[in-house]
Amino acid sequence: MKRSNITLFSKIILFIVAALFTSAIFYPVWRIELWAPQYPEGLVLQLYANKIGGNVDIINGLNHYIGMKTLHTENFPEFTFLPYLLGLFALFALLAAIIGTRKMLYSLLISFVVFGVLAAVDFYRWNYEYGHDLDPNAAIRVPGMAYQPPMIGYKQLLNFGAYSIPDIGGFLLIAAGVLLAVAVIKEWNGLRRLKKAAPVAVGLLLMGLYSCGSKGPVEIKLNTDHCDFCRMTISDRKCCAEAISEKGRIFKFDDIMCMKNYCAENADTKMAAFYVTDYADGKQLIAAEKAIFISGPNIRTPMNGGVIAFASSANAQKSIDALHGDTITWKGIMAK
Repeated sequence: MKRSNITLFSKIILFIVAALFTSAIFYPVWRIELWAPQYPEGLVLQLYANKIGGNVDIINGLNHYIGMKTLHTENFPEFTFLPYLLGLFALFALLAAIIGTRKMLYSLLISFVVFGVLAAVDFYRWNYEYGHDLDPNAAIRVPGMAYQPPMIGYKQLLNFGAYSIPDIGGFLLIAAGVLLAVAVIKEWNGLRRLKKAAPVAVGLLLMGLYSCGSKGPVEIKLNTDHCDFCRMTISDRKCCAEAISEKGRIFKFDDIMCMKNYCAENADTKMAAFYVTDYADGKQLIAAEKAIFISGPNIRTPMNGGVIAFASSANAQKSIDALHGDTITWKGIMAK
Protein backbone atom coordinates (compact mmCIF):
# COMPACT_ATOMS: atom_id res chain seq x y z
CA MET A 1 0.00 0.00 0.00
CA LYS A 2 1.31 3.46 -0.90
CA ARG A 3 2.25 5.42 2.17
CA SER A 4 0.40 8.76 2.40
CA ASN A 5 0.78 9.75 6.06
CA ILE A 6 3.37 12.30 7.09
CA THR A 7 6.10 11.69 9.64
CA LEU A 8 6.11 12.80 13.27
CA PHE A 9 8.74 15.40 12.35
CA SER A 10 6.36 17.09 9.88
CA LYS A 11 3.48 16.91 12.37
CA ILE A 12 5.56 18.78 14.94
CA ILE A 13 6.40 21.39 12.32
CA LEU A 14 2.71 21.82 11.53
CA PHE A 15 1.89 22.45 15.20
CA ILE A 16 4.63 25.09 15.28
CA VAL A 17 3.32 26.62 12.05
CA ALA A 18 -0.17 26.84 13.55
CA ALA A 19 1.26 28.74 16.52
CA LEU A 20 3.16 31.10 14.17
CA PHE A 21 0.03 31.89 12.15
CA THR A 22 -1.91 32.60 15.35
CA SER A 23 0.84 34.81 16.80
CA ALA A 24 1.11 36.85 13.58
CA ILE A 25 -2.43 38.13 14.17
CA PHE A 26 -1.31 40.10 17.22
CA TYR A 27 1.97 41.61 15.94
CA PRO A 28 2.64 44.19 13.20
CA VAL A 29 3.24 42.40 9.90
CA TRP A 30 5.02 45.20 8.05
CA ARG A 31 6.63 48.54 8.84
CA ILE A 32 7.63 51.61 6.84
CA GLU A 33 10.25 53.78 8.54
CA LEU A 34 10.73 57.42 7.55
CA TRP A 35 13.70 59.70 8.26
CA ALA A 36 14.21 63.39 7.57
CA PRO A 37 16.32 66.20 9.07
CA GLN A 38 13.27 67.51 10.97
CA TYR A 39 12.55 63.99 12.28
CA PRO A 40 16.01 62.64 13.22
CA GLU A 41 14.44 60.06 15.54
CA GLY A 42 12.37 58.79 12.61
CA LEU A 43 8.69 58.01 12.05
CA VAL A 44 7.19 54.57 11.64
CA LEU A 45 4.03 53.22 10.05
CA GLN A 46 3.11 49.71 11.21
CA LEU A 47 0.66 47.47 9.39
CA TYR A 48 -1.07 44.91 11.58
CA ALA A 49 -3.44 42.22 10.36
CA ASN A 50 -6.39 44.35 11.51
CA LYS A 51 -5.20 47.97 11.78
CA ILE A 52 -2.63 50.65 11.06
CA GLY A 53 -0.32 51.63 13.91
CA GLY A 54 2.71 53.80 14.64
CA ASN A 55 3.02 57.56 14.06
CA VAL A 56 -0.14 57.64 11.93
CA ASP A 57 -1.30 61.16 12.91
CA ILE A 58 2.06 62.78 12.16
CA ILE A 59 2.40 60.95 8.84
CA ASN A 60 -1.16 61.91 7.88
CA GLY A 61 -0.29 65.54 8.58
CA LEU A 62 2.72 65.34 6.29
CA ASN A 63 0.72 63.51 3.60
CA HIS A 64 -1.87 66.29 3.62
CA TYR A 65 0.70 68.89 2.57
CA ILE A 66 1.88 66.92 -0.46
CA GLY A 67 -1.60 65.82 -1.52
CA MET A 68 -1.51 62.18 -0.45
CA LYS A 69 -4.62 60.61 1.05
CA THR A 70 -4.62 60.24 4.80
CA LEU A 71 -4.41 56.73 6.20
CA HIS A 72 -7.28 55.26 8.21
CA THR A 73 -7.87 51.64 9.18
CA GLU A 74 -11.49 51.73 8.03
CA ASN A 75 -10.41 52.58 4.47
CA PHE A 76 -8.79 49.18 3.99
CA PRO A 77 -11.20 46.22 3.61
CA GLU A 78 -8.23 43.86 3.99
CA PHE A 79 -8.16 44.55 7.72
CA THR A 80 -11.67 43.13 8.15
CA PHE A 81 -10.83 39.63 6.90
CA LEU A 82 -7.06 39.23 7.20
CA PRO A 83 -7.12 38.15 10.91
CA TYR A 84 -9.74 35.50 10.08
CA LEU A 85 -7.68 34.33 7.10
CA LEU A 86 -4.60 33.87 9.29
CA GLY A 87 -6.81 32.03 11.79
CA LEU A 88 -7.97 29.71 9.01
CA PHE A 89 -4.36 29.01 8.06
CA ALA A 90 -3.65 28.15 11.71
CA LEU A 91 -6.68 25.83 11.82
CA PHE A 92 -5.66 24.25 8.51
CA ALA A 93 -2.17 23.55 9.93
CA LEU A 94 -3.67 21.93 13.05
CA LEU A 95 -5.97 19.72 10.99
CA ALA A 96 -3.08 18.76 8.71
CA ALA A 97 -1.05 17.76 11.77
CA ILE A 98 -3.92 15.73 13.27
CA ILE A 99 -5.11 14.04 10.07
CA GLY A 100 -1.52 13.71 8.91
CA THR A 101 -1.77 13.33 5.14
CA ARG A 102 0.71 14.62 2.60
CA LYS A 103 -2.11 15.99 0.49
CA MET A 104 -3.15 18.38 3.25
CA LEU A 105 0.45 19.42 3.87
CA TYR A 106 1.02 20.16 0.18
CA SER A 107 -2.30 22.01 -0.08
CA LEU A 108 -1.41 24.19 2.90
CA LEU A 109 1.93 25.22 1.41
CA ILE A 110 0.42 25.94 -2.03
CA SER A 111 -2.43 27.99 -0.57
CA PHE A 112 0.00 29.97 1.62
CA VAL A 113 2.24 30.72 -1.37
CA VAL A 114 -0.79 31.92 -3.34
CA PHE A 115 -1.78 34.08 -0.36
CA GLY A 116 1.72 35.56 -0.23
CA VAL A 117 1.68 36.45 -3.93
CA LEU A 118 -1.76 38.04 -3.72
CA ALA A 119 -0.75 39.96 -0.58
CA ALA A 120 2.36 41.30 -2.36
CA VAL A 121 0.30 42.40 -5.38
CA ASP A 122 -2.23 44.11 -3.11
CA PHE A 123 0.52 45.84 -1.13
CA TYR A 124 2.11 47.11 -4.35
CA ARG A 125 -1.30 48.37 -5.57
CA TRP A 126 -1.85 50.12 -2.24
CA ASN A 127 1.60 51.79 -2.38
CA TYR A 128 1.11 52.84 -6.00
CA GLU A 129 -2.32 54.39 -5.48
CA TYR A 130 -1.26 56.33 -2.41
CA GLY A 131 1.94 57.51 -4.05
CA HIS A 132 0.42 58.61 -7.35
CA ASP A 133 -3.18 59.67 -6.62
CA LEU A 134 -2.36 63.16 -5.35
CA ASP A 135 -4.59 66.13 -4.63
CA PRO A 136 -3.92 68.75 -7.35
CA ASN A 137 -4.69 71.50 -4.81
CA ALA A 138 -2.06 70.37 -2.31
CA ALA A 139 0.09 73.00 -0.60
CA ILE A 140 3.31 71.42 -1.89
CA ARG A 141 3.42 70.25 -5.50
CA VAL A 142 6.49 68.97 -7.33
CA PRO A 143 5.80 68.47 -11.06
CA GLY A 144 6.31 64.85 -12.07
CA MET A 145 6.97 63.74 -8.50
CA ALA A 146 5.31 60.63 -7.07
CA TYR A 147 5.57 59.44 -3.48
CA GLN A 148 5.19 55.68 -3.84
CA PRO A 149 7.04 54.05 -0.92
CA PRO A 150 9.15 50.97 -1.66
CA MET A 151 7.64 47.51 -1.33
CA ILE A 152 10.82 46.42 0.39
CA GLY A 153 14.11 48.16 0.96
CA TYR A 154 15.07 51.84 0.79
CA LYS A 155 13.87 54.73 -1.37
CA GLN A 156 14.43 58.49 -1.21
CA LEU A 157 11.25 60.61 -1.33
CA LEU A 158 12.17 64.32 -1.44
CA ASN A 159 13.92 64.99 1.89
CA PHE A 160 12.53 61.79 3.44
CA GLY A 161 14.21 58.42 3.33
CA ALA A 162 11.69 55.55 3.38
CA TYR A 163 12.62 52.03 4.44
CA SER A 164 10.10 49.20 4.09
CA ILE A 165 10.66 45.85 5.83
CA PRO A 166 8.74 43.02 7.51
CA ASP A 167 7.93 43.52 11.19
CA ILE A 168 7.59 40.85 13.89
CA GLY A 169 4.38 39.41 12.45
CA GLY A 170 5.88 39.36 8.97
CA PHE A 171 8.90 37.42 10.14
CA LEU A 172 6.58 34.98 11.91
CA LEU A 173 4.78 34.38 8.61
CA ILE A 174 8.09 34.00 6.77
CA ALA A 175 9.18 31.44 9.37
CA ALA A 176 5.88 29.59 8.88
CA GLY A 177 6.46 29.45 5.13
CA VAL A 178 10.02 28.21 5.52
CA LEU A 179 8.97 25.49 7.97
CA LEU A 180 6.18 24.37 5.64
CA ALA A 181 8.68 24.14 2.80
CA VAL A 182 10.99 22.06 5.02
CA ALA A 183 8.13 19.68 5.85
CA VAL A 184 7.14 19.34 2.19
CA ILE A 185 10.73 18.59 1.17
CA LYS A 186 10.93 16.04 3.97
CA GLU A 187 7.80 14.24 2.75
CA TRP A 188 8.30 14.62 -0.96
CA ASN A 189 9.09 11.42 -2.82
CA GLY A 190 11.36 13.33 -5.16
CA LEU A 191 13.74 14.27 -2.32
CA ARG A 192 16.58 12.33 -3.92
CA ARG A 193 16.31 14.35 -7.10
CA LEU A 194 16.25 17.51 -5.02
CA LYS A 195 19.47 16.48 -3.31
CA LYS A 196 21.17 16.15 -6.68
CA ALA A 197 20.01 19.62 -7.66
CA ALA A 198 20.86 21.13 -4.27
CA PRO A 199 24.42 22.28 -5.10
CA VAL A 200 23.19 24.22 -8.13
CA ALA A 201 20.29 25.70 -6.19
CA VAL A 202 22.53 26.76 -3.32
CA GLY A 203 24.98 28.33 -5.76
CA LEU A 204 22.24 30.34 -7.46
CA LEU A 205 20.88 31.41 -4.08
CA LEU A 206 24.28 32.63 -2.90
CA MET A 207 24.78 34.53 -6.16
CA GLY A 208 21.39 36.15 -5.72
CA LEU A 209 22.11 37.11 -2.12
CA TYR A 210 25.47 38.53 -3.11
CA SER A 211 23.98 40.62 -5.94
CA CYS A 212 21.24 41.92 -3.63
CA GLY A 213 23.60 42.76 -0.82
CA SER A 214 26.41 44.30 -2.84
CA LYS A 215 24.90 47.73 -3.29
CA GLY A 216 27.48 50.25 -4.35
CA PRO A 217 27.64 54.06 -4.33
CA VAL A 218 25.41 56.25 -6.48
CA GLU A 219 26.27 59.38 -8.38
CA ILE A 220 26.38 62.60 -6.39
CA LYS A 221 24.62 65.34 -8.34
CA LEU A 222 26.40 68.65 -8.06
CA ASN A 223 24.33 71.73 -7.21
CA THR A 224 21.33 69.45 -6.62
CA ASP A 225 22.13 67.06 -3.77
CA HIS A 226 22.53 68.38 -0.24
CA CYS A 227 24.96 67.36 2.47
CA ASP A 228 23.18 65.23 5.07
CA PHE A 229 25.23 66.84 7.85
CA CYS A 230 25.61 70.55 7.16
CA ARG A 231 22.65 70.76 4.71
CA MET A 232 24.71 72.81 2.24
CA THR A 233 24.32 72.16 -1.49
CA ILE A 234 27.12 69.92 -2.74
CA SER A 235 29.12 71.93 -5.29
CA ASP A 236 32.70 70.61 -5.14
CA ARG A 237 33.00 67.15 -6.67
CA LYS A 238 36.58 66.62 -5.49
CA CYS A 239 35.73 66.64 -1.79
CA CYS A 240 32.34 64.93 -1.54
CA ALA A 241 31.73 61.61 0.16
CA GLU A 242 29.00 59.03 0.57
CA ALA A 243 27.92 56.50 3.19
CA ILE A 244 25.51 53.56 2.89
CA SER A 245 23.74 52.27 5.96
CA GLU A 246 23.17 48.60 6.77
CA LYS A 247 19.54 49.13 5.74
CA GLY A 248 20.57 50.50 2.35
CA ARG A 249 19.98 54.20 2.93
CA ILE A 250 22.43 56.47 1.10
CA PHE A 251 23.86 59.57 2.79
CA LYS A 252 25.73 62.23 0.79
CA PHE A 253 28.22 64.78 2.11
CA ASP A 254 30.09 67.77 0.70
CA ASP A 255 33.13 67.18 2.91
CA ILE A 256 34.81 64.04 4.24
CA MET A 257 34.70 65.48 7.74
CA CYS A 258 30.95 66.09 7.37
CA MET A 259 30.59 62.35 6.89
CA LYS A 260 32.73 61.68 9.95
CA ASN A 261 30.79 64.20 12.06
CA TYR A 262 27.43 62.83 10.93
CA CYS A 263 28.44 59.32 12.00
CA ALA A 264 29.65 60.63 15.37
CA GLU A 265 26.31 62.39 16.02
CA ASN A 266 24.19 59.52 14.71
CA ALA A 267 25.83 56.48 16.22
CA ASP A 268 22.54 54.55 16.10
CA THR A 269 22.67 54.58 12.29
CA LYS A 270 24.92 51.63 11.46
CA MET A 271 26.91 52.18 8.29
CA ALA A 272 27.86 49.32 5.99
CA ALA A 273 30.16 51.22 3.60
CA PHE A 274 31.92 54.55 3.17
CA TYR A 275 33.05 56.12 -0.10
CA VAL A 276 35.17 59.18 -0.84
CA THR A 277 35.98 61.00 -4.07
CA ASP A 278 39.41 60.71 -5.61
CA TYR A 279 40.67 64.29 -5.35
CA ALA A 280 42.92 63.81 -8.37
CA ASP A 281 40.15 63.26 -10.91
CA GLY A 282 37.10 64.49 -8.99
CA LYS A 283 34.91 61.71 -10.36
CA GLN A 284 35.79 58.31 -8.98
CA LEU A 285 34.15 57.21 -5.70
CA ILE A 286 36.46 54.81 -3.90
CA ALA A 287 35.98 52.73 -0.78
CA ALA A 288 37.27 54.70 2.21
CA GLU A 289 39.33 51.79 3.55
CA LYS A 290 41.25 51.67 0.25
CA ALA A 291 41.81 55.41 -0.09
CA ILE A 292 44.94 57.36 0.84
CA PHE A 293 44.04 60.42 2.93
CA ILE A 294 45.97 63.66 3.27
CA SER A 295 45.33 66.13 6.09
CA GLY A 296 46.77 69.56 6.79
CA PRO A 297 46.03 73.25 7.48
CA ASN A 298 46.79 74.24 3.88
CA ILE A 299 44.14 71.92 2.46
CA ARG A 300 40.93 73.75 1.59
CA THR A 301 37.66 71.82 1.53
CA PRO A 302 34.02 73.08 1.44
CA MET A 303 33.50 72.91 5.21
CA ASN A 304 37.17 73.38 6.18
CA GLY A 305 37.56 69.73 7.10
CA GLY A 306 41.09 69.80 5.73
CA VAL A 307 41.06 66.17 4.53
CA ILE A 308 41.19 64.92 0.93
CA ALA A 309 41.44 61.42 -0.53
CA PHE A 310 43.34 59.77 -3.37
CA ALA A 311 43.14 56.47 -5.18
CA SER A 312 46.86 56.29 -5.96
CA SER A 313 49.91 56.87 -3.79
CA ALA A 314 51.62 58.84 -6.60
CA ASN A 315 48.88 61.51 -6.69
CA ALA A 316 48.78 61.57 -2.90
CA GLN A 317 52.53 62.24 -2.74
CA LYS A 318 52.20 65.15 -5.17
CA SER A 319 49.65 66.77 -2.86
CA ILE A 320 51.81 66.13 0.19
CA ASP A 321 54.69 67.95 -1.52
CA ALA A 322 52.50 70.82 -2.78
CA LEU A 323 50.28 71.33 0.27
CA HIS A 324 52.69 70.18 2.99
CA GLY A 325 50.09 67.77 4.33
CA ASP A 326 50.44 64.53 6.22
CA THR A 327 48.94 61.13 5.56
CA ILE A 328 46.20 59.91 7.85
CA THR A 329 44.35 56.62 7.96
CA TRP A 330 40.59 56.17 7.68
CA LYS A 331 40.55 54.89 11.27
CA GLY A 332 42.44 58.00 12.30
CA ILE A 333 39.85 60.24 10.63
CA MET A 334 36.96 58.47 12.34
CA ALA A 335 38.74 58.74 15.69
CA LYS A 336 39.29 62.52 15.36
